[in-house]
Amino acid sequence: MKNDRRSESEDLLRKARSLFTQEELSVRVGCSRRTISRWENGQTRLPFYAGLALEKIISEASSFGSADTGDFTFIDLFAGIGGIRLGFERAGGRCVFTSEWDEHCKKSYRANFPDNGEIAGDITKVEASSIPDHDILLAGFPCQPFSIAGVSKKNALGRPHGFDCETQGTLFFDVVRILAEKRPFAFLLENVKNLLSHDKGRTFRIIRETLVERLGYEVFWKVIDGRRFVPQHRERIVIAGFREPVPFNWDDAPLPEIGPESPRLGSILHSEDGLEIDRDDGRFLDEGGRVRPKYTLSDKLWDYLQDYAEKHRARGNGFGFGLVDKDGIARTLSARYYKDGSEILVDRGREGNPRRLTPRECARLMGFPDRFRIVVSDTQAYKQFGNSVVVPLMEYAARAMKPHVMRMKAERPHSVGRTFRGAS
Repeated sequence: MKNDRRSESEDLLRKARSLFTQEELSVRVGCSRRTISRWENGQTRLPFYAGLALEKIISEASSFGSADTGDFTFIDLFAGIGGIRLGFERAGGRCVFTSEWDEHCKKSYRANFPDNGEIAGDITKVEASSIPDHDILLAGFPCQPFSIAGVSKKNALGRPHGFDCETQGTLFFDVVRILAEKRPFAFLLENVKNLLSHDKGRTFRIIRETLVERLGYEVFWKVIDGRRFVPQHRERIVIAGFREPVPFNWDDAPLPEIGPESPRLGSILHSEDGLEIDRDDGRFLDEGGRVRPKYTLSDKLWDYLQDYAEKHRARGNGFGFGLVDKDGIARTLSARYYKDGSEILVDRGREGNPRRLTPRECARLMGFPDRFRIVVSDTQAYKQFGNSVVVPLMEYAARAMKPHVMRMKAERPHSVGRTFRGAS
């Protein structure tokens, strides 16, 4: 009997680990990554509560990308590859509309959400009235006009940034246009931390005043470091808005503590021991389960990157690679990964020169599950994950907002899109 239970536990763990990293499981089960490792190694027995949690996690994973029911509905604007969507689906949401203009992102999105239907392109050309009614609007509107790197580059080139950037900076007002028309119960916006300080605070003041005074939403914001969920420093602002007064407070939703049990880079790296389930058919790993040599830096490139970093240090700026070992924490993953010397490089010690992260490791660094299909080139994959969101952070936001949205749905089940409290 004991052997049967042990076998069942092993099967559960094996199935769960084929779908999620240790870190993902630790967040979803509510334990440390080290505890997951002990269960896998047979050092401690899988408790009953954890077995039930794993069964639920595996069951939910079977419906990945094909949910046709949900506790609430949402739309996914500036969708990218669906990182925000994944977080809100995990909290019980169902996507009813998607907009994304980049063709490479569309390819990734379709591969991972095959039942999504048509993806709308340029949101500026979409009539707000044609968008389905929904409970929550989600938008990770383009951050480049407000990011530190983006502003610095545009200043150097004499180009406009922020709301003065006509190509991207004004897309926030398309969000406003849709909110004004559809009046969902809530919204969630995600952007870079620099949004708060951009243009001496003027940009965020305009955003806040527009959402509150023009549209009449209650607005709450918080800067959260993705470090709480993944082994990467990635500070982002999340802005939650509610159509009606709600007793919402970001601080009421406890965040994982940053400490000794926090995820380390080793939790997202390929094991290279031959035991890892290769979900990418040998694209990143060789027959022995080792990372393919093409990701290891040549002597020439390694020398160049060290010289490059030293030159920038001498000038007093922060450009250059970030060398990190399995016990370390990565710098912010950039959409320009490997293109400008700002790589996250894995220290291989005596084995030789450091190596770049594989696209699969970049996906894990952003909290994407291993079942997420990478169907574009390495170049595009690096760009997509660098521009995406920390998925478990989005799940955290979704679960913090959900009780208030569900209450409003229960009290006013047919009111989406019908009430406008703000000034015209």
